[in-house]
Formats: sequence, structure tokens, C-alpha cells
Amino acid sequence: MSIQIASRHIKPLRTNYAHIERRIGPDKPATRYQEAVYDVQPTENFHYAPTWEPDKALFDASRTAIVMQDWYTFTDPRQYYYTSYVSARARQQESMEKNFELIEANGLMASLSPEVADRARQVLIPLRHVEYGANLNNQDICDRGYGATITSLASFNGLDRIGMAQYLARIALMLDDNEETTLVSAREAWLSDPVWQPLRHAMEDMFVLEDWFEVMMAQNVVLDGLLYPLIYREFVPALNRDGGTPFLLMTQLMSEWATETERWTSQLVKVTAAESDANRALLQDWFDKWAVRLQDALVPVADLALGNEGADKLNQ
Repeated sequence: MSIQIASRHIKPLRTNYAHIERRIGPDKPATRYQEAVYDVQPTENFHYAPTWEPDKALFDASRTAIVMQDWYTFTDPRQYYYTSYVSARARQQESMEKNFELIEANGLMASLSPEVADRARQVLIPLRHVEYGANLNNQDICDRGYGATITSLASFNGLDRIGMAQYLARIALMLDDNEETTLVSAREAWLSDPVWQPLRHAMEDMFVLEDWFEVMMAQNVVLDGLLYPLIYREFVPALNRDGGTPFLLMTQLMSEWATETERWTSQLVKVTAAESDANRALLQDWFDKWAVRLQDALVPVADLALGNEGADKLNQ
């Protein structure tokens, strides 16, 4: 007796959801990213108007002066949705933990000169307040923004900033053998030191901007585009050359994150500007406004970090 087993292909009735099919076409399997972000934001059948803004719907495109025919024209070049985002950050956190373990196991912090350690205290640690402010700005974009491809990224970005603030706090504790001395002095510097007041003032003005896309430009394009290269591509390598190698290891995430984030912010600006001349002009106005103000605000920080070379590096 012989048994013949034959395979038969059963074609599914449909390969994706109807709203995905309308975007990518029939008989095309959707990626997990497409299923996670396309058209998931509600657009109708809201039960009430927000009491804090009764002239708006819960999700309302008019909260920004930017106008898009389709708010899902932009997609994240990294294809981050919750699972892929968490997986990527978990791998980076594992790498960072190994860096901290290496530093602790070999007593590398003890080898720092007092001058290098003090420079790190003055420049790096107050930035934890900048990171926390960046979290507030990005969660505000998530709250008031439009289009899940944008708002989900803003939420992820905000969570990243909390994580980096925690790493900076951890660096401060390692500098002081788990005492809070540097954390306290960095907070006082952020609140009262003249070096930090122009930047603090600018960030607090971002908190009260009415247009969430302007917040996006000011925080994620202009400020990050100036601050991250200044600190993590100029200042930290300068510390490394002076014997501050532990800081290069302890800020690896920040350096990698900046390079990665530039991909989606650049793509967002490109797509938005290509939509219309009005969008392009508005983006240019916001960029010009905040580039001038934030560059001026960062001059004292650049001088503190890099001395006589600070202003030139910031201009670059």
C-alpha cells in the first residue's frame, strides 16, 4: 500500500486589510510597519469636542498651519513600529550596559584627570534637563499632531530622550561614587548659570508654541541639528583625546541616535516641503527664526565646551 501526499495552494480571499489595500493596491501583502501605522488615527465619529479646545476635534489637522492632502505621505525610513522600535533600542541598551560594565570593572573613572572630569560635569550633565525638555516637546507633538506615521515617531523620540537623560544622570553618579553632588550642581547651573539661560529660555518658549509642526522644526530639526554635533561629535571626542575615553563609551547611544534620527527628520521636512510652495515657505520661516535664536543661545555652551574653538565649531 502506498500513500501519496500532494500539496495544494489555497489562495486567501484577501492579503491585507481594506484600508491598506487602498494604499498599496490589491494582492500585495502588507508589511508589519504598514499595518501598524497606516490610517490608524480616528477621523470621524468622535463622541465629544475637547473641553480645553472646543473649536477643534479630538484629532484635528488644523492645529498646524502646514497643509497636507494626505498626512500619511511621510513614512519612517527606519520602518519603526512598536515591536521593531523596542527591539532596536533593546540591542542598543545591551551594548550600553556592556560599556558601563567595562568602565566599572576596569576602574576607568578613577583614571580621569580632575580637569577632564570637571569639564564633563559642567557641559554634559546639565544636558539631562535639555533631554527632559525634548521629551515634553515630542510628547506634545504626539498629543496634538496629525497622522500616525508622525505622531508615533514623536512618541518614540520622546521616550528616547528620557532614556538619554537617565544615562546622563548615571554618568553624573559615576563621577561622584553614587553621590548626588554633580546632579544637584547641574540642576542649579540649568536654573541660574548665565551660560545655560538663553538655551533654557528658548526651550521654555517651545513649550508654549501653538503650532505643533513648529515645535517639530524647533526641537527635532534645528536644536538637535546644532546641539548633537556640537556635543557628541566635537566635545566628547575632545574629552577622549585628553584621556576621557569613558565618556566616549558612555555616550555611544547619543552619537548613534543622532545619526539615525537625522534620517527621519530630513525625510519629513523633504516630504512636507514638496507638498506645496506654502509649506516650503512656512518651513523656511520657522527654520530661519529658530536657527538664529538657537545658534545664539548655544554660543555660551560651545565656548564652555570647546573654549576658543567653540563658536567656530558651532558655525560649522
